Amino acid sequence: MLDIKIIRENPQEVARKLGRRNQKYDLSEILQWDMERRKVVAELDALRERRNKISQEVGKLKREKLQVLPQLQKELDSNKSGINERELFVNSIEQRIEDALLRIPNMPDENIADGKSPQDNREVKRFGTVPQFSFKPKQHTEIGEKLGILDFETAAKLSGSRFALLKGDGCVLERALINFMLDVHRSRGYSEVMPPYLVSAQSMCGTGQLPKFEEELFKCSEDNLYLIPTAEVPITNMHRGDILEEKDLPKKYVAYTPCFRREAGSYGKDTKGLIRNHQFNKVEIVKFSKPADSMAELELLLNDAEEVLRLLEIPYRVVELCAGDLGFSSAKTYDIEVWMPSENNWREISSCSNFMDFQARRMDIKLRYNDKKKDFVHTLNGSGVAVGRAFAAILENFQTQDGSVIIPKVLIPYTKFEKIEFKEKNLFK
Repeated sequence: MLDIKIIRENPQEVARKLGRRNQKYDLSEILQWDMERRKVVAELDALRERRNKISQEVGKLKREKLQVLPQLQKELDSNKSGINERELFVNSIEQRIEDALLRIPNMPDENIADGKSPQDNREVKRFGTVPQFSFKPKQHTEIGEKLGILDFETAAKLSGSRFALLKGDGCVLERALINFMLDVHRSRGYSEVMPPYLVSAQSMCGTGQLPKFEEELFKCSEDNLYLIPTAEVPITNMHRGDILEEKDLPKKYVAYTPCFRREAGSYGKDTKGLIRNHQFNKVEIVKFSKPADSMAELELLLNDAEEVLRLLEIPYRVVELCAGDLGFSSAKTYDIEVWMPSENNWREISSCSNFMDFQARRMDIKLRYNDKKKDFVHTLNGSGVAVGRAFAAILENFQTQDGSVIIPKVLIPYTKFEKIEFKEKNLFK
C-alpha cells in the first residue's frame, strides 16, 4: 500500500510513476477524501479539547458541591454529540481511503526500463547450453504419459481440466525435487517453515491478493478462508503487526507448499500439461530486509533461486521486467525462464521480486533500528522454484530418443535411480 502522505505531498510525481505501468491513475478523489478527513479530524481534536476543559470545570463544581450551570451541561451534551458524529464520519472516510489505496499498485523502481509487455523485458544473463537433439524433441506431456508417470486423463476425471496426476517414478521425481530445493535453500541460510494452506482474508490482503484479485483465488466461503496461491502469503504474514529488530535482519524463510490458482485470466493458454495448473507444488523463499539493503538482497535472492537450476543443469535465462509487466505489489522483478525444447522457447519458472515497503505497510511490519528509530521493513520473495515446471523442464531437456529420461546427477541421491526408462508396460491402456 502506498503512503497517503507521499500521495498528498506530490500527487503528480506519484501519478507519473504509476503511469509507467501503462495505466492512468486518478488520485484526485483520494486527495479530496484525505482533505475532508484532515479537516474533520482538526474539528474533532478541537471538540475533544473543549470537552476536556468543560469536564474539568464540571468536576470541580461537583467536588465543591456547587451547582453545575445548565449551559455547561448543555454544551457538554452538544459537544458529545458533535464528537460522535465526527468520529463516525472519520471512520467511514478512512475506510473509504484505505479501500482505494488497497487497489493501487506499487510504484515501479526508477532504475527499471519502461515498457508495455513482456517483449520489452531486458535479458540480463543466461546459463547453460541449449541441448541439441538428433530427433524432434517431444513435449513433457507426451513423454510423461508414455513413461507412465503423468496421467492427465484420470486427473480430469477426478477434478476437471488443469490438474495433473503423478504416478510411480513421477511421484519420486516430484518429491526428490522438493527435498532437493529445500536442502539447497537451507544450506544458504533460509529457515524452513511449513505453514497452513488455508489463510484469512486479512492475510490475502496483506500481500496484495485482495481485494483486487479475488477472482484468481479459491475460497472456502463457509469458513471465509482462502487456499493459498503461493507460500508468500502465509510466510510474509507470519510477521504481521510485528516490530523486527535491526540486528535480526535480514530474516530468510523457505517453505514447500501446494499452491492453488484459478488461472481466471488464462483461458485457452496451456490447458494441458504442468505449466499452468489449478494446483501445483512450489518451493518459496522470502526475505525481510532493511530498506537500505533490499536491492542488494534481491540480487542475492535471485542468485539463490538460480542455484537450484545451476545444480540441476537446466538451461535458463534471467530477464528484468519492464515497468509495464510488473506484478501488482512489486517495485522490481526478475523472471527466471527455463528452456523448453519442444517449444523452442523459454518458460518462466521463478519470479524474484522486491516489494519494498508496499506489503509491510499493509501488514504493519516495522523495523526498529539500534538507535530506536522505527521504519517499515522491505519484503522480498521468489520461487525457489516451481516444482511442476522444473519437472517438465527435466523431462524435455533430459529426454532420449527412445523416450526415456535421464535424471540430473544432483537428484540421483534423492531418487535412487539414474533414469526413468520407456517400457511398453508403462503405457496407459
